[in-house]
Amino acid sequence: MKYESQKVAYWFFAAAILLLSLQITYGFIMGFARMGYDGLHEFIPFNTARATHTNLLVVWILLGFMGAAYYIIPEEAQRELVAVKLAYAQLISFLLVGVVAIIGYHLNYWEGRKFLEIPRPLDWLVVVNVLTFLGIILTTLYKGKTRTTTAMVLAMGLLFAALLYLPGMIWFDNQTMDSFFRWWVVHLWVEGVWELIMGGILAFLLIKLTGVDREVIEKWLYVIVGLTFLSGVLGTGHHYYYIGVGKIWLIVGGIFSMLEPLAFLAMALFAVAMYRKGEKRHPNKLALYWTLGTAIMAFTGAGLLGMAHTLPQVNMYTHGTLVTAMHGHLAFWGAYGMIVFSFITFAMPNLTGRRLYDTVNGQLAFWLSNIGMIGMTMAFGVAGVAQVYLERKTGLEFGAVQQELEVHFFVLVLTATMFATGIILYIIEFFRYGSPQDEAIGMEEDLKTIY
Repeated sequence: MKYESQKVAYWFFAAAILLLSLQITYGFIMGFARMGYDGLHEFIPFNTARATHTNLLVVWILLGFMGAAYYIIPEEAQRELVAVKLAYAQLISFLLVGVVAIIGYHLNYWEGRKFLEIPRPLDWLVVVNVLTFLGIILTTLYKGKTRTTTAMVLAMGLLFAALLYLPGMIWFDNQTMDSFFRWWVVHLWVEGVWELIMGGILAFLLIKLTGVDREVIEKWLYVIVGLTFLSGVLGTGHHYYYIGVGKIWLIVGGIFSMLEPLAFLAMALFAVAMYRKGEKRHPNKLALYWTLGTAIMAFTGAGLLGMAHTLPQVNMYTHGTLVTAMHGHLAFWGAYGMIVFSFITFAMPNLTGRRLYDTVNGQLAFWLSNIGMIGMTMAFGVAGVAQVYLERKTGLEFGAVQQELEVHFFVLVLTATMFATGIILYIIEFFRYGSPQDEAIGMEEDLKTIY
């Protein structure tokens, strides 16, 4: 690392992977419940487990993004963060809001709006927290010596993510109006501004890991930004038809949803092309594996699988089924979970000075987690197709169908165990590095002379 304030990132990363562990735990609770072993139902009903599982996903990924920003922005701006103590306070307050929200879910204190269950008072605390984070990042960037395209795209994605959280806080008595603006948060985050954040982090990593000229890599960012806005905004329409909005959105949403894979395809081609173009080979091969894997898995999960079931002719059958879970799991893991892991893998040697670049545990963590996630995706897909046929074609009652699908969740739990094993090995490697050290400042610069 170049600046002492970059050490803040470590604590965001540590919090992120610990919350991921908790998210996986709730995933197993749901998996066993789907198999018919719902012994915890009295204490943790399925709807509580699902809300906790999905909200933890959002929180740990946001923590990863924040940690990456606290590492990238000082380096790109060429100065220390403007308020290091405030950054630590922001982390603590963010975690407190998350803890209160999770406890609230278990006490039935929530709004009940899918993916936005967090109680309204906590919404305002989230707004204050994120404004604090943006204040630190944007002020650092403003006072910095340089403002690179990579830093600006990352900052723009973070800013838009904050702005698009606000429509979800507007109160509507009408269900259709409420759902309309709720999708501004849910869809335009994951298929819009989060892609900008991913693109900014991906560009930074490729600059560091491949040695390709910054100007070449940053030109690709303009393409990614353009494709993201072109497809993501109007692609939101593929949700609208099912909440009572006009039929025109079925057409608009279908057409632009077909274009959404282009942004992820651009990222995949971008990453592979920069890897091949690179004349230098960074010794941190694991970080390169995670980075290239991110681009490929994101294109597959978020791009191809998303397009495959959002076409109107298909979505009329698959909407709200386990086919959606198939797409969602590989999309979130490939596009956002893996980019966070990519950055942590890159940053930890620089933060601690310990170059655990190519360990057995690190390799196993990469392959087990990704193969396990692919297996989970296939299990969800097969279960989803069976569900569609039994419910939508034969008219079998919902509860009866769930019993027929129990065998598929046995396979899901097996593959989820493989995924969880990979994550455990990754966490072990993370804590093997230890905490950030002042002696590590400048070591990344020294590394450039080696490769």
